[in-house]
Amino acid sequence: MKSKRMTLMEHFSELRRRFLWCICIFLLAFVFGWYVAPNVLDFLSAPLLKIWDGDLLYTGITDGLMINLSLAGTVAILISLPIVLWHIWAFVSPGLKTNEKNFIWPMMIASPMLFLIGAAFAFYVLFPFVFGFFIELNQNSPVPTVFLPVVRDYLTFAIRLLKVFGVAFQLPIVMILLNRIGVLSRSKVVAMRRYAIVFLVVVAAVLTPPDVVSQILLAVPMWALFEISILFMRRD
Repeated sequence: MKSKRMTLMEHFSELRRRFLWCICIFLLAFVFGWYVAPNVLDFLSAPLLKIWDGDLLYTGITDGLMINLSLAGTVAILISLPIVLWHIWAFVSPGLKTNEKNFIWPMMIASPMLFLIGAAFAFYVLFPFVFGFFIELNQNSPVPTVFLPVVRDYLTFAIRLLKVFGVAFQLPIVMILLNRIGVLSRSKVVAMRRYAIVFLVVVAAVLTPPDVVSQILLAVPMWALFEISILFMRRD
C-alpha cells in the first residue's frame, strides 16, 4: 500500500513541529547541564589535577557564571545532538530510496560514535602527555614563575582538543562518502597513500599543541583510520 504524498504545507508543518521539539529538548538539556556543570568541570580538570597538585584560578567576578553557561551549553549539545539527528533522519528518510537509506543511516550512527571515540582518545591518552609537557616546561623556566592555570583558559584549551580529535576521527565518514558519490576512487587513494600520510602528519602538527608527542598521538590514529577507510571503499 503506497503512503499518502504530503503537500508542501504539510512538509513545512512537520518541519516546524520537529524544529520545536529539538528546541525544547535543547532547553531541557541546557537546564540539566547547568546543574551538572560543577561535575563536568571536575571531570574535565581531572587529567590536569592528577599530575599537578594545585588549584585552578578564577580571574574575574563573572568567571563562574560564564563557565557554567559554557559547560551547560556543551552538555545540551551533546544530549540533544542525537535527537536532532533522529528528527532530521525522520524528516528526510521518506523521500529517500532504499539504497540511499541503507547508506545514510549507518553514517549517521557512526559519525557521533567516531566523534566520541576521538574525544575519549584525547581525554584519556593525549591529555596526560600534553599537560605533563606544559607543566614541566613552565616549572623549568629560567625565570622564577608561579604556575596558576586559569579555569577559563584551561577549559577552552581542553574542549578545543576534544573537538579537534572528535572531528579528526570523522575521516572515514568523509572518505567513504566521497567514494560512494564518485568523487574519490579507491585506486586513486591507494596510489596517493604516501602523500596522504604526509598530509595527515601536517594536519596533526597544525591542529595539536607544539609538542611531538601530541602530534604523533593524532597522526597515528588518523593514519589507522585512513587505512581502515580504504577497506570500506568501493573497488573501481
